[in-house]
Amino acid sequence: MPVLFVGHGNPMNAIERNEFHRSWQELGGRLPKPKAVLCISAHWETRGVCITATGKPETIHDFYGFPKALFDVQYPVPGDADLAHRISGLISSTNVGLDQGRGLDHGAWSVLAPMYPAADIPVVQLSLDTSQPGRFHYALARELAPLREEGILILGSGNMVHNLRLFSFHDPQPLPWAAECDATLRRRIQAREHDLLKDYVTLGPNARLAVPTPEHYFPLLYALALQEDAEPASIFNDRVISALSMTSVLIGA
Repeated sequence: MPVLFVGHGNPMNAIERNEFHRSWQELGGRLPKPKAVLCISAHWETRGVCITATGKPETIHDFYGFPKALFDVQYPVPGDADLAHRISGLISSTNVGLDQGRGLDHGAWSVLAPMYPAADIPVVQLSLDTSQPGRFHYALARELAPLREEGILILGSGNMVHNLRLFSFHDPQPLPWAAECDATLRRRIQAREHDLLKDYVTLGPNARLAVPTPEHYFPLLYALALQEDAEPASIFNDRVISALSMTSVLIGA
C-alpha cells in the first residue's frame, strides 16, 4: 500500500472545490482501496503516544471562525479497535495507550472525506508526542511498516512549512523564507536525505520561522520513514501560500 503525507492547510479545503480538494478526490480514485486508514495528524498532541480505539469516532470540529457549513460536516466512518490493538502491539519503542473516546480531528477528516466520501473505510489515529524529537517519530514510524503489507493506508497530515502567526489571508503570495524552506525540503525529500529531514533545525536560519512548533512537521516523518530503498517519492500540491506550504508527498505509487 502506498504512503501519504498531505499538506492539509485551511479546513475549508474539506468543502471548497479547489485544487487541493480535487487532488484528494483524485487520489482516492487512483490508489488501491485500503482496508483501513491510520492517520497521524498535526492536531492530536499528547504526552506519550495514544491511538484511537473507539468503534464510532466522532467528527471533531477543532477550529473556530469558519462558516456553519464546515461545522455541519460529519464524517461517520467506523473505527477499528482490533487495528488499534494491532498497532499498539507493533510498537515496541514506547508504550501506546488505547483511547476509547477520541474522535477524528480535521487533520484527518478534512482530507479523508474528499478521498473516501462513502465513509466506509475504518480510520484510526495515532497521536503525536511533541515532547519527543524528530528521530523518535521517524524510528516509531519504521515499526509501522508491516501495516503496508496488510492493506493499511498510512496518512501523515500536517504542513511542512506552517506559521499561522505570519500567515496573511489577504495576500497569498509566498513569503520568501517560506518558499526557500519549502524548496529545500522538496530537494531533500527527492534526494532521500532523511537524516537531515529528521531535524528541521537543519533548514538553516529560517527554520524557526518555517517550523515554529513541530506538530505540523512531524507527520511528514511518518511517511518518509516508510519509504523503501527502491520506492519513488512523488511531490504534488507543491504550492506555498503566504507562510504555509501545501506540498505533499506520495510514496510507492
